[in-house]
Parts: sequence; structure tokens; C-alpha cells
Amino acid sequence: MYNKNLKLFLIAALIVTSAKAQKNTPTVKGLKDYYKNYFPIGGAVAVNTLNGANVNLVISQFNSLTPENAMKMGPIHPQENRYNWRDADSIVNFAQAHSLRVRGHNLCWHEQTPYWLFKDSVGGRVTKAVLLKRLHDHINTVVNRYKGKIYAWDVVNEAIDDDSTKFLRNSLWYQICGDDFIIKAFEYAHEADPKAQLFYNDYNTERPQKRDRVYKLLKMLVDRGVPVNGVGIQAHWSVYEPSAQDLRATIEKFSSLGLKVQVTELDVSIYPWEKNPRQLKPGESDKLTPELEQKQLEKYTEVFKIFREYKKVITGVTFWNVCDQYTWLDEYPVKGRKNYPLLFDQNQQPKKAYWSVVDFK
Repeated sequence: MYNKNLKLFLIAALIVTSAKAQKNTPTVKGLKDYYKNYFPIGGAVAVNTLNGANVNLVISQFNSLTPENAMKMGPIHPQENRYNWRDADSIVNFAQAHSLRVRGHNLCWHEQTPYWLFKDSVGGRVTKAVLLKRLHDHINTVVNRYKGKIYAWDVVNEAIDDDSTKFLRNSLWYQICGDDFIIKAFEYAHEADPKAQLFYNDYNTERPQKRDRVYKLLKMLVDRGVPVNGVGIQAHWSVYEPSAQDLRATIEKFSSLGLKVQVTELDVSIYPWEKNPRQLKPGESDKLTPELEQKQLEKYTEVFKIFREYKKVITGVTFWNVCDQYTWLDEYPVKGRKNYPLLFDQNQQPKKAYWSVVDFK
């Protein structure tokens, strides 16, 4: 009798102790939880991102994913009669398994585009009709494969020229099709998945001259009844730009057209922006100094405060990569230089800027 009562006592004590332990165990609160009343928070990923410690980081912090490269034309459709679905499928399957949304990136771009698209059987340039047919077939095939699994697509990427004296980029798409390739890309995507949100996506949109030309394109599309739902502000920024005034002006100008606004590729470099690739100079530092860390904190604090102010028009914020362990800014544009543009360090730990971003003072 004594042993039986003791056994029951020990079992009860174990249950109580376990319950207390669970109650006292802190739950992981991520960016997605802090911003649940504002907008989804996403991260750009590759297949090799979704393993090891990064898995816990992704699941705990984000509720949306963007394939960094896997869905671009070159990787996913390298030859006319061959698609490479492996990496894109893996990312979408991971997202579905963990109840994460997916932004598709992208359907039409002048870079990472297979050269066969523009050539005929004898190596000459294809006609406009042939190129638009190839664009249709590509978009129809890719969008249909992920229909119902991808809620938004960057349909056309970076069609505005960098030269402020010009309008559309003089890409092969433009040389062969004029601006029709932009219009048709949106029409084809809408035809393939009428429920998907369709975005035009570009960089340097906060700089006044580029902003005005992006607006001109968007207004043209809206006025012509093209099925464009939103604009993607890439947000490859630095601790030096954009100004709060320019960012607010951009959000207000684009949203005035009735379009959704998403921040699609956010990172904040600790270095001034450089356009031309170069080597790291002797004696040039690539360290995240306390001074630069503070500047980065201040810029992230500023832009997220603005994002929250415009929560009625901003429908998503996506970081370009998830932590400083890997970022496209490493080695670009300066070879040999490490960059630290994200909210999590190389060990997947939150940086000081993270705590400022989730502090809504």
C-alpha cells in the first residue's frame, strides 16, 4: 500500500513539474508574430538555406518565402523543351509543410534569362510573334504548376532603364517586342491563375527620377486595364539611403494608383551603394564595427516605423535572404568583402537592429 501511494505521488509530482516546466519555457516569438497585425514577413531562400539551424530560423521568424533564384527563367527553364523543377518544388513543398505563403519570383526579366528564347533555329533573332508565344508558354507552364500554392508573382522585373534620360530598358525583350512584352506577361499570368496577385518589381524606386519613371509605367498599365495588382519595392538599401522623405513619397505615389505595395527584397548594407564591381582595396575594412552596427539599427528602425505607418497599403515585407551567413551582397559589388545587411548574424542570432524593429515605440 505504501509503495503504491508513493508511486502515485511521484507520478502526480512529475506531471505537475512537467506542466510548470512547459509553462515557464519561453515560446519563440518571431518577426511574423510581432507584425501579425501589420503584414506578412518573408525571407528569400535557396534549397541549401532550408537545412540545419536555418530551418528553425525560417519557421520561427517568417510566414512567407520567396525562392531567391529557383524560379527565374534561366534556372527553371534552361532549354526550350526542358524544365528544371527540383529546387522550386522543394521550396514550395517546404513552405506548404510549414504553412508558409510563397511569392513567386520572377516570370520575366532581362537577366538570368536563357539565350534560346531570343534565337531561331539558325541562330538569328526571333520574331515578336515567336518570342511572345515562348513567353506565354513559359508563364502558362510555370504559373499553372504552382497554381493555388503561390499567392503572388513578380511578373515583370526591372524593366525601367537605369539612365534617367531613358524610359524602358533596352533589353532584348524590348528590342523585339516593344512594351508589349510587359503587357502580355501580366495578361498571361492572370490567364494562368486569376486569383494570384501580380506585381511589377524594381529597385532604386525611392530615388525621385527612377520613381517617376516607374510610376509612368504603372499608370500606363493601370490606364490600359492590364491586370497588375501591385508594385514591389526591392529595397536593396544601405545605412545611407533612402531618406524617410523619399520612402514616404514613393509609397504614397505608387499607392495613389490603387496598387498594393510590397517590400520585396529588403536588406540594409553597411556600405554606400556601388554600381561597378571592384576588388577590396588593401587596408579596407569589411567588419561590422559598433559605429556601423548603430547606423544599421537606426536605418532599420526608421524604415520599419514608416512601414507600420502605411500598413493599409503595404501588404508584405520580404528580406532578401534570412541571415548574414549568406547574402548576395557578399563579394558584390566588391570582391573579398563581407556584408552584414540582415537582422540575424552569421550564427542565426538576432542583431541589435532586430530588437529595435520589434520595439514599436
